[in-house]
Amino acid sequence: MFTLSDFDFNLPPELIAQTALAERSASRLLDVDNSAAAPVFTDRQFTELPGLLEPGDLLVFNDTKVLKARFLGQKASGGRVEVLIERLTGATTALAQIRASKSPQPGTRIVLADAFEVTVGERAEPFYTLHFPADCLTLIEQYGRLPLPPYIEHDPDAYDETRYQTVYAANPGAVAAPTAGLHFDAPLLAALDARGVDRATLTLHVGAGTFQPVRVENLAEHKMHSEWYRLPQSLADKIAAAKARGNRVIAVGTTSMRALEAAARDADEAGRTLAETSAETDIFITPGYRFRVVDRLVTNFHLPKSTLMMLVSAFAGMDAIRAAYAHAIEERYRFFSYGDAMLLTRQTS
Repeated sequence: MFTLSDFDFNLPPELIAQTALAERSASRLLDVDNSAAAPVFTDRQFTELPGLLEPGDLLVFNDTKVLKARFLGQKASGGRVEVLIERLTGATTALAQIRASKSPQPGTRIVLADAFEVTVGERAEPFYTLHFPADCLTLIEQYGRLPLPPYIEHDPDAYDETRYQTVYAANPGAVAAPTAGLHFDAPLLAALDARGVDRATLTLHVGAGTFQPVRVENLAEHKMHSEWYRLPQSLADKIAAAKARGNRVIAVGTTSMRALEAAARDADEAGRTLAETSAETDIFITPGYRFRVVDRLVTNFHLPKSTLMMLVSAFAGMDAIRAAYAHAIEERYRFFSYGDAMLLTRQTS
């Protein structure tokens, strides 16, 4: 039985990337070959990715778009509050985290960004329902601030508003970027097309829970956050076709991985084939999980003791991930959202 401490490592703080590189695909790529008894690591540039894939392989991207979800506000009493929109629930309603000296009661009015007033509705643990005076998305995009991760220490600026968003972002709803996708730019996508690599998208709106620490040593006691996703039928068809011709399915990022595996697990348990799915998932992938769809994974380097460290360890193997992270630290790779990437292959044992 694994415990939280099994997924810890020491990271020099200077390796936490604070800004994005000027060119998206200029990042490094650690190619992890875990097919032998001992993993083999090759230090590459991200632009080499097309040559590591075969014609007919299928890359699956998450096309969610990050909302400007963070607000500073003030209650009628004068108390200051901080609001982080978690998800939109209707045209004029949203769930949000609220930080205040005292928990707001239903009916409390809060002025956000000195621009408009919202009303606190019913509690939906651990969130609050907020009622907006007009279309949520319009007000959020006009007055909100980009919710950069807590380990990025500068205030978001115009550069972040471009770079903390994938070039293919299409469906607003996330409060964190699917960061493995930040490495892809138009020339790299064109190179993948020229290589004959197939591409498809799904949507998973990344929630703020992705940054919540695991607070229990016994992983069986951890309650995973829930996120909404949609897997279209066109993607299900492409997955079936790729598998039928002997090609691999490559998830771009852990969010794509979670959506793919959640949909496939539910289909498997229902005794049906993978098909169009729109649902909430709180899938918690730890070592011992049986992967059903994903053969390879493009991913950034994750926080110690995080659920994403557990996911990649389940996928590539505990020993391979421990060794890969030690190699990345020794070679001074850049970590976390604005950092470098790895290419992992599913362990076969």
